Amino acid sequence: MTKPAIRISEPRSNLSATALLLLEKAPDNTAFLLAYLGEPRVVAGIHAMWTGPEISCPVPSAHLDGQAYARPLPAENATLTPQPGDIVLSYVPPRMWGGNPNAIFDIGLYYGQGARLLFPIGWLAGSVVAQVLPEERDQFAAACGVIRRNGACDVTFSLVEV
Repeated sequence: MTKPAIRISEPRSNLSATALLLLEKAPDNTAFLLAYLGEPRVVAGIHAMWTGPEISCPVPSAHLDGQAYARPLPAENATLTPQPGDIVLSYVPPRMWGGNPNAIFDIGLYYGQGARLLFPIGWLAGSVVAQVLPEERDQFAAACGVIRRNGACDVTFSLVEV
């Protein structure tokens, strides 16, 4: 029996990881990802400033405009302290962060110990929507470290079955 997963890649860092979706634990948030990733997506990634060992991949507003999946998301399988290998979908309502009129959907790739979801607006629980396969976590962490050192990049997300 196969399970839905996300393939995450970035060529300059050799990032290539598979993360199993946690459908039962975060049904609304994984439904967002399943709809959003109905086609492979390239999203700008950058090392996070506030949350520690995270590559932050904010979904571009152009990918959200007029889409049925771009609706408020509840915190499911919520965490304030993501663990290595966690893929966390964070939802920030419109006008909550600096008056931004658009909702923010961020796909966080957490690769090391000590992560926390503390932002300038305060603590914000994110939903753990997927986890990198255990046997791929060392390579995942190494590649994320390369991204941290190299700066901004383009991360490709696509749906796969494992």
